[in-house]
Amino acid sequence: MKRSIVLGLLVVSGALALVLAAQQQAQAPKVIEVTKLKDNFFVLKGGGGNTAVFIMADGVTVVDAKNPGWGQPILDKIKELTNKPVIRLINTHTHSDHVSGNVEFPVTVDIVTQENTRTNMEKMVAPYGFPPATSNIFKDNNGRGMPKRTFKDKMSIGKGDDRVELFYFGRGHTNGDAWVFFPSLRIMHAGDVFSGKNIPLLDANNGGSGVAIPDTLLKAYDTVKDVDVIITGHSTEMTRPDLKEYSEFNRDFLNDVRAAKSAGKSVDEVASTWKIPAKYVGYAPPAPDRLKNNVQIVYDELSKGVTK
Repeated sequence: MKRSIVLGLLVVSGALALVLAAQQQAQAPKVIEVTKLKDNFFVLKGGGGNTAVFIMADGVTVVDAKNPGWGQPILDKIKELTNKPVIRLINTHTHSDHVSGNVEFPVTVDIVTQENTRTNMEKMVAPYGFPPATSNIFKDNNGRGMPKRTFKDKMSIGKGDDRVELFYFGRGHTNGDAWVFFPSLRIMHAGDVFSGKNIPLLDANNGGSGVAIPDTLLKAYDTVKDVDVIITGHSTEMTRPDLKEYSEFNRDFLNDVRAAKSAGKSVDEVASTWKIPAKYVGYAPPAPDRLKNNVQIVYDELSKGVTK
């Protein structure tokens, strides 16, 4: 009896600790760091994925809206940069830390995504390897923040120096990764298909692919050439050569896993022994769980005969 009481108290204490931590996080100041890339272009960091702010002649285009509760801080920070209204919001993909702030944007804002991302946002399934989602922020807000327009492979918005081009080059992080290109500024936002120099999060629950991602990255490199700066999903800004290298990094990983599977090695064996090749300088050591998940995803795809 005493043991059961103690266990019960531990469970209650643990639950209270989680609630307190969540409350503290919600109450913590929402600090946004601003990086100026051009006189009319900024990157807002903190609170989730990197957010781009493009100040145009008639308004502002925003790319990605961070975690829940960060939409208004984004809007407040934009007001410090310009008095022009936000007229457009583009989401690079479906994950909560890039789309949840949507619900705090004015209903007049034109929200645009790749078509698969809209489908994923209707479901808001947690990424592969994460605990199941317990709610859908868009359903909880009666559909507010959902995309109003979608594209399949390419979309061009605006004219002249205000033109924005959207591309979908194939599966990678998810099956709806949008690349957002600002031609007049030679800047492109890649979202989490290029989150930084690290092992990618392959979200098979939302169509991500470890087999396809090297070709997807290479297609982006080959197609959009007039780029000086690439905004990553969560890291510092990168260059076009960095993108080429990241494609090669993911191809080397795929080839290593394919060879291991052909040799009869288990997922655990590969995940416990694979290391980032020395030639990839500056790459973050892989988190063990993410590495194992990625190996498992590639194994599953190869078993199903997926080739790209």
